[in-house]
Amino acid sequence: MTAPGAGTDAGTGTGTVLVVEDEPSIADVLAIALRYHRFEVMVAGTVREALTLAERTRPDVALLDIMLPDGDGRALGRELRSRRPELALVFLTARDAPAEIVGALGFGDDYITKPFNIDEVVARINAVLRRTRSVDVLPQRPPLRYGDLELDESTYSVHRAGGTVELTPTEYALLRFLVRNGGRIVPKEQLLRHVWQYEHTPPESTVVETYISYLRRKLDALGPPVITTRRGVGYGLA
Repeated sequence: MTAPGAGTDAGTGTGTVLVVEDEPSIADVLAIALRYHRFEVMVAGTVREALTLAERTRPDVALLDIMLPDGDGRALGRELRSRRPELALVFLTARDAPAEIVGALGFGDDYITKPFNIDEVVARINAVLRRTRSVDVLPQRPPLRYGDLELDESTYSVHRAGGTVELTPTEYALLRFLVRNGGRIVPKEQLLRHVWQYEHTPPESTVVETYISYLRRKLDALGPPVITTRRGVGYGLA
């Protein structure tokens, strides 16, 4: 981990972050860096502490370690999301634990592998908040449509063939970008820039492939396959 604030401007995010990490040295570094970047920060070392803090202070995003002394960070994330569906979730995972990543991304908004660069953590939290926070929209803003898909831009809800599709905020952002590009194939690098706000594409990143698989599973339950793959290039809508 690099020093808090190294190489970045302190004038970044605003909001409240719940850091759930049982290793005090890591929790301290995260808290110092996030406060430097003007976030309000709460720190919990256990599932029990995290649930109490979240209920009392209502954070905007939770940064959750997977392995906690009294439970699993993924189960904690599910509980937090069930209480507050708008809460953004970012998971801290071990680099050599792909099963943890897949499990977390089933309902979370992003993940960060350990060991991490602290500036990347700050940037990723800012990016998650930009795409998950409620924003002011025009009351009569028309829905986005593609085939039998309809995305309501006022309520951030999705329907297909008359059925409701329950998506996480990041899944919604990904589908919206694909719909806005119509039948074009969108390169993976472009999806990472526009949906995940990555300035530089991590060479080993499989986040796009993982989210595409979740979108396919949810959308294909209500009709024929709608997402197409151009191998080695990117994704689009059929």
